[in-house]
Amino acid sequence: MAMRQTPLTCSGHTRPVVDLAFSGITPFGYFLISACKDGKPMLRQGDTGDWIGTFLGHKGAVWGATLNKEATKAATAAADFTAKVWDAVTGDEVLTLAHKHIVKSVTFTQDSNYLLTGGNDKLLRIYDLSKPEADPQEITGHTSAIKKALWCNNDRQILSAADDKTVRLWDRSSMEVVKSLPFDASVSSMEYIPDGEVLVITYGKTIGFYNALSLDLIKTVDAPASIHSASLHPEKEFFVAGGDDFKLYKYDYSTKEELESYKGHFGPVHCVRFSPDGELYASGSEDGTLRLWQTAVGKTYGLWKCVLPEELVSENSDTLYCTAPEVKS
Repeated sequence: MAMRQTPLTCSGHTRPVVDLAFSGITPFGYFLISACKDGKPMLRQGDTGDWIGTFLGHKGAVWGATLNKEATKAATAAADFTAKVWDAVTGDEVLTLAHKHIVKSVTFTQDSNYLLTGGNDKLLRIYDLSKPEADPQEITGHTSAIKKALWCNNDRQILSAADDKTVRLWDRSSMEVVKSLPFDASVSSMEYIPDGEVLVITYGKTIGFYNALSLDLIKTVDAPASIHSASLHPEKEFFVAGGDDFKLYKYDYSTKEELESYKGHFGPVHCVRFSPDGELYASGSEDGTLRLWQTAVGKTYGLWKCVLPEELVSENSDTLYCTAPEVKS
């Protein structure tokens, strides 16, 4: 049967959406945070896209946003030279961490006690959130702005990607570089999958998969357009990617075959991530919207209900329509 992918559209932002992240699965479901150039990061229910709240306090574009696994804390990175930590239940600002330049990336340790930041001042900083007045640990080495910094290997190591066209692996305790990976183009995004220690890196039109502990190459796939972001399914069956041509591409991870491509956004796709249960993926775009896409089109899940319109229910019907309402905030 032919299936029609009907994404849920999450409106509310007024400028390009540049980053998004999911929480883990909690007793209340899972959650989605989005970073936007409007300076107002938003929290949503992850499976439906329903708006929960907006974190108010930044005075510039927000470039990075993250949730801890339990969805009790949020962190944001912004152009106002700060990173902020928020109570994700009440929406209250908990901490403002002053930086010397634009902050691009924020990520919590698994225990939520430390925050790693990176940005245009080329430094990686580790903040002990139980001692916010203490100076952070600083790791130097990158020669250009840092785009993304992530914990890996049970928070014992750090991965960073920068405009100096390198991805670097650092040891947390010695704060020394373990390995550096050079690229011939600037790295546009990076995703770390703890299960199996897989690192997903996008640069130019290429999506590369690496072993996160050794930085050894597993495989690369070239897309038809310049790619800004890619995400690997939790079961490693598929990966999705989006970029300059407004499309979302879905590939088979083992065969590298392109399975489908969808156009829903009206501008370049800046970020894409699978949900923690792998049932959907979220994309954020220059057009100011987030869209939620089903991994298995036609499945009843979240707000998607599989219906056969009455006039199509016939023996020769080959089209199944999956209907979804637009989500307003």
